[in-house]
Amino acid sequence: MLSVPELFESRRDRWRTLALAVVVVAVVALVGTALVDRFPFLANPTALRTWLLGFGALAPLAFVGVQIVQVIVAPIPGQALGFASGYLFGALWGTVYSMVGIVLGTALAVALARALGRPYVERVVTVDALSVFDDAMETHGLAVLFLVFLVPGLPDDAVCFAAGLTDIPVRRVVLVAAVGRLPGFLLVNLAGAAAADGNAELTAVFVGALLAASVLGYLYRDRLMGALGSLTG
Repeated sequence: MLSVPELFESRRDRWRTLALAVVVVAVVALVGTALVDRFPFLANPTALRTWLLGFGALAPLAFVGVQIVQVIVAPIPGQALGFASGYLFGALWGTVYSMVGIVLGTALAVALARALGRPYVERVVTVDALSVFDDAMETHGLAVLFLVFLVPGLPDDAVCFAAGLTDIPVRRVVLVAAVGRLPGFLLVNLAGAAAADGNAELTAVFVGALLAASVLGYLYRDRLMGALGSLTG
């Protein structure tokens, strides 16, 4: 059974960590807001594509950097970024660059949560959502993480922080995140690549498949968690 470890040895440690968490969250929020205010194209997929193209040969590195920031600060929808990467780099390399950014961003989010503790996470994830996550982890374990990452549209970035409060090794969280997110990012990159080719019908097919996966995954989430829990338990 996976558990959430004790985070503080004394009340003094708790308040010290809380103060540090407030400072870090304030800085992250200010940086995220400043980025979007200073570079409004970060919240606009079309403008984002134009901006990335300005980096020329370094565009893949710029994209990976934006993807990492998206996981930590989340001013940009991850699926919109996946569409942009498919449009710019093609389905294969767009998916590769998306996954590199996702893996690095996930590892950083888990590390931040693990270093700063629950007070920090409660400022990134709502208390109600964190309570639901705790209960689901207690019942289904690692299957919860995989399901959230697998089903497009679920709060997977927030779950990266919540996962940092568990005793699951960082490398396992990252592996589950990568495997779970790969199908969704492949579909959205395929849609972006089809759009770049001017194939509206194929774009609609891939987007439709992504939406269908999201709806079905949400409707049957309890059954999926039960099935996955029996496999991983």
